[in-house]
Amino acid sequence: MILAALAIRLAVIPFVYDEWMQPYFVEHWDQGNVASALLAGRGFGSPFPVDMPSTIMPPVYPCIVAAIFWIFGIHTVTSIIAALSLNCLFSALACIPVYLIAQRSFGDRTAKWATWGWAFSPYGIYFAAEWAWSTHLLLLALYWLLYLAQDMERSDRPRLWLGFGLLSGFAALTEPVALSVVPFLIALSAWRLRERGKAWLMPGGVAVLALLATLSPWFIRNYVTFHRFIPMRGSMGLQLYLGNHGESVHWVHVEHHPNHDPAELEAYRQMGEMAYMDHKLQLAVSYIRAHPGWYAWMSFRRAVYLWTGFWSFDPAYLAEEPLDPPNIFLATTLSLLAMFGLVKAFRSVRAEAIRYAGVLFLLPFLYYFVHPNAYYMRPLDPLILILGVYGILRRSPQSDIPGYYRLAQTSQ
Repeated sequence: MILAALAIRLAVIPFVYDEWMQPYFVEHWDQGNVASALLAGRGFGSPFPVDMPSTIMPPVYPCIVAAIFWIFGIHTVTSIIAALSLNCLFSALACIPVYLIAQRSFGDRTAKWATWGWAFSPYGIYFAAEWAWSTHLLLLALYWLLYLAQDMERSDRPRLWLGFGLLSGFAALTEPVALSVVPFLIALSAWRLRERGKAWLMPGGVAVLALLATLSPWFIRNYVTFHRFIPMRGSMGLQLYLGNHGESVHWVHVEHHPNHDPAELEAYRQMGEMAYMDHKLQLAVSYIRAHPGWYAWMSFRRAVYLWTGFWSFDPAYLAEEPLDPPNIFLATTLSLLAMFGLVKAFRSVRAEAIRYAGVLFLLPFLYYFVHPNAYYMRPLDPLILILGVYGILRRSPQSDIPGYYRLAQTSQ
């Protein structure tokens, strides 16, 4: 499965890598700009073509890109192919935790079909081979977290919870959205330990402390640099503004982004990052307060878009997004199958269904209120496949519950 997934992803790179060699991407690749600043000895610089310190990009993936640039050259053809190949490897290696999670949850048959589904997933192939971002590193970390969480609800071993906390910190420093599900997984595991009469407070505390210890160097760096507490990244003002200033033809209006608007880039340069982000936050909040009905409707549309791929059939919009119609069919079908499988899971393996449901609904939740993007949903793709396959293959309420969970139900 891993080799098949890796081979098909690598085979796509020759058809897409040249996009990253175009002048726009050479100058405006966020992760590449931060990596270049690191190699130049300027620390974590701006992802925009401006020489100033920044807290927009979390540190893990820019450090990886910096290592690639150090070995293969800054934004050379070789370094871009290496970055995309590494993402393909992350995506292919996710077959391991995806299989193990699905096997524990729903049995070997579901695990095999779901993992093969991930190996040949159109989303998994395209975004791994074409998208030079941290998406698939986050995905790989997330599924190992889910695997550890399955163990944590049955074991109070400190080392297990310590490992979960450290990996959670790594995932959050890769993409802070990981923190939307980590507290849920810790709380759920601790609650189930408590139900079994085992110690839960100390293991939970170990996980939280390990998480905070992993994140604290980044917190300290941000405070020392900007003289204010910035938990993970300081770009919320801009992100909120891009999706909430009255325009609704598209799901996000990047023409107002500093990478697309020279006037915005100059304002960012003149004001400095913190003042610029504060200004954008004020504009977005003021508009939302003045138009609460519009904001509620747009938040609903964003949720629909993330789960179905549908935003609009307006000709002006479809001219920008010509692949939306086939994507709507694929995304909607997969989402419906996942919901079908989740309902079945609640009837047979409720303990697992609660965990799956929590991750499915918590991970994209913030995006409903800020702005969506297609790649935001990609870490959920294997989970959607597992549930969809389970919904199709399951025959009866008890016949296909794996022994791992049947034993757990009996012990309860």
